[in-house]
Amino acid sequence: MPHRLPTRSWGLSRPSALNAGAVRAEKFWRWPVLVALMCTIPAFYIELLESLPTPLAVAIYLVAAALVTTSLWRVARHCSHPRQYLRGNLLDLCLVVLLPVAALIPPSNESQAALAIRLVIAMLTLLRMVWAVKSWVTRGGLGYLLLLSLLVLGMCGVGFWALEPRASTLGDGLWLAFTTAATVGFGDIVPTTAASKIFSVFVVLLGYAVLSLVTAAIAAMWVETSERRMEEDILRDLHAQLRSVHQELAELKDELRQRREPG
Repeated sequence: MPHRLPTRSWGLSRPSALNAGAVRAEKFWRWPVLVALMCTIPAFYIELLESLPTPLAVAIYLVAAALVTTSLWRVARHCSHPRQYLRGNLLDLCLVVLLPVAALIPPSNESQAALAIRLVIAMLTLLRMVWAVKSWVTRGGLGYLLLLSLLVLGMCGVGFWALEPRASTLGDGLWLAFTTAATVGFGDIVPTTAASKIFSVFVVLLGYAVLSLVTAAIAAMWVETSERRMEEDILRDLHAQLRSVHQELAELKDELRQRREPG
């Protein structure tokens, strides 16, 4: 019987559970790809800021493209229908093409077109990272999501500390990252430079993504708890009915045995 691929989601699909080799390869390469894509965010700012060397950003983009390509190839070679799997992962295929483009085009501070292209690639990268962790939206994944949210906010705080002159301490950077991610905007510290304003866009998107995942995981925990209680009640009723049936059968057996006995 041919293996079926799951329904596409966000231009991506995971291999069928029946393909054990493909599932193992996808799980193995998920984390290296996720870390490499996360590194492309500081690479974007390395290209944007004049004082930082661009060869490092080029290397990060190329390494991320190589890891995404390797992941696709490794998983596809274990799938029973590799072409169908590749067609179901259009976002990864786009990143395979666009990440080298981000590495080879002129620096962002020299070309508005290059800046716009890298912004589009960064948005696609964020979408790919959110898709990679969406399986954590379960009752058991709440702890992982909380750790992820702390990590993301911490990295965003360091980013604001480095990019925003008004964030003179790491605490100010963390505070600005939290208020930006939560879309509160108290106004005591605000982005003032072009780099920090662009960075705030990423922080808002990351904040929406991470906080939404945490909220969804908490909601899933409550829903699953209610469903489990309902299942327990149903099972309790079924057990009670089975006991009554067993008792009635035992009484019928005793009655039949008594009728068969002479006199």
